[in-house]
Amino acid sequence: MKQLDNIQLDALKEVSNIGSGHAATALSELTGQKVTINIPVISIDPLSAVFKKCADSGQKILGIRIDLSGDIVGRTLLFFSQDDALKFCDCLMRRPVGTVKTLSELDRSGLREVSNILTCAYMNALGEMLNFMVVPTTPSLIIGPPEEMMAGFAEQAGGADELAVIIENDFRFQGNDTILQGYFLLLPDDSSLQAMFKAMNIK
Repeated sequence: MKQLDNIQLDALKEVSNIGSGHAATALSELTGQKVTINIPVISIDPLSAVFKKCADSGQKILGIRIDLSGDIVGRTLLFFSQDDALKFCDCLMRRPVGTVKTLSELDRSGLREVSNILTCAYMNALGEMLNFMVVPTTPSLIIGPPEEMMAGFAEQAGGADELAVIIENDFRFQGNDTILQGYFLLLPDDSSLQAMFKAMNIK
């Protein structure tokens, strides 16, 4: 993916703001508690840069990948540090934060659903704006060191220097002061990206 100019980046920011609002509503309905997502921070960075943020913490990371087809072809990856993933599951399941030490299958299923909600929220925001149809695959979940996660994702994305849309989301659950940070990566192929901007009347 090529580097974007400010106009293109502003268009993606508008989509991410709409999408995060949809996602917060859907997560609130899923959990039966109010979930807020701060205004997302969006950037265009090499895959290696965003994974390095987690590598510096020395933690494993948990990632959920979804492939996209239809009018937008590409892939998404939602990932958390392992600590934030565990805390996120506690919040999802209404347990005190710090309860779970290893993920059960129910926890994993919950995280896959969160990734599905975020992906659908962002893709629906794009779809409504551009009259596009995007079809996501079933989410797949992996846990491992950031270097391994990046290598696996980058192999199919064109390499570690390939640029991706990075959306930083801060999640907060009602009654809990813990802020949980997740990274949502969107990596459309070049033809899909150009089709998006053409539909927005952006060159």
